[in-house]
Amino acid sequence: MRQWYLPFDSNVYGPEVARILSFDQDGQRHIPLVSGQCSSSEAKAAVQATTASALFPRAVSPEAAMAGLWLYFSCIDESHQIVQDLNSAEAHFWHAILHRQEPDSGNSAYWFRRVGTHPIFRDLCRLADEVVGRHPKAEFRTGGKWDPFSFIMFCDRARQQPHSAQEQAAIEIQSAEWQLLFDYCTRPKP
Repeated sequence: MRQWYLPFDSNVYGPEVARILSFDQDGQRHIPLVSGQCSSSEAKAAVQATTASALFPRAVSPEAAMAGLWLYFSCIDESHQIVQDLNSAEAHFWHAILHRQEPDSGNSAYWFRRVGTHPIFRDLCRLADEVVGRHPKAEFRTGGKWDPFSFIMFCDRARQQPHSAQEQAAIEIQSAEWQLLFDYCTRPKP
């Protein structure tokens, strides 16, 4: 059974973003731990046909939101092209996630060090604890504080155990991470 973490409603992000997310589970996709091909050629064409400022006109971080949208569909090259030229905690966060999915743990850790402590960590920690509570065999504990480096190592272990509680928990936590960070990037400018 799938469990979603935010009251995630793709319509909140505007009709065009909702349309694009509808090509693959409306923002509720369980993104794989290892990136592969883009999951939707329709979504890829739709995202290529627009711009970050058109999709996210009032967002605090439209370019980072666009990178996250690409990453949602496992279009890692397109996401990387955006984040490599941005200098913000959110861009570094997406950069870290995409390298974790390559998988390139060392490079992911480098980018998470550049992120520092991010405002979504508190909610991500809480949601990770909920996920692990549903998967008691998953060997991941937050200790009440989000540690992206521990999560990198957990994902490394989970990838080695296909169809396990480890893998399922890691994928669910990663989905929550995507939802939280995407939502953060699309918030209106203060």
